[in-house]
Amino acid sequence: MDAEAARATLQRYVDRSAGGDEDGAHEIYHPDAVLEFPQSGERFEGVPNFLEWRRQYPGKVEYEITRVRGGGDVWVAELLVRYDGGEPMYGVDILEFRGDRVSRESIYVAEGWAAPDWRAPWRTAP
Repeated sequence: MDAEAARATLQRYVDRSAGGDEDGAHEIYHPDAVLEFPQSGERFEGVPNFLEWRRQYPGKVEYEITRVRGGGDVWVAELLVRYDGGEPMYGVDILEFRGDRVSRESIYVAEGWAAPDWRAPWRTAP
């Protein structure tokens, strides 16, 4: 797996999910995939255990993939995430692949913050 293939897999999920095709979006996963949200302590084992609640999610979630990096079977996607059209938050999606499908995914989402002025002398633009 290379960065282009990892990004294409995640983009396929994003596009299909945005189009309301949750079944098609979840084709990126192995049937026994594990989905984790470490910030909430949640872990879902097997696609049926997270596909159904995603179908019923009460809000609109939008994703923008900003960068993908990694190697081998582990890839990290940096995201902008919006809930119900709100302000974008930053997300990190850690994807572990078995072949060309996702076997484990860990998702982190957090609000951004303003950089403190005192660090300005040492920082560079991203």
